[in-house]
Amino acid sequence: MENDLKVWRAKRDVTQGELADEVGVSRQTINAIERGRYDPSLELAFELAAFFDCRIEDLFDYEAENE
Repeated sequence: MENDLKVWRAKRDVTQGELADEVGVSRQTINAIERGRYDPSLELAFELAAFFDCRIEDLFDYEAENE
């Protein structure tokens, strides 16, 4: 899943560590999400959207795999 988390962090001038502290995960988790190596749980996606005061769809772009 692609995301714009790094862009939203830059707009707010927030480090990975600061964001991680705010949403209760490790800095490594934020890094993995930004790099597309980890998809957040629905709960974490909602927490990230709440932190940035935006919709989940503003942060994450989900494209279903073709079957």
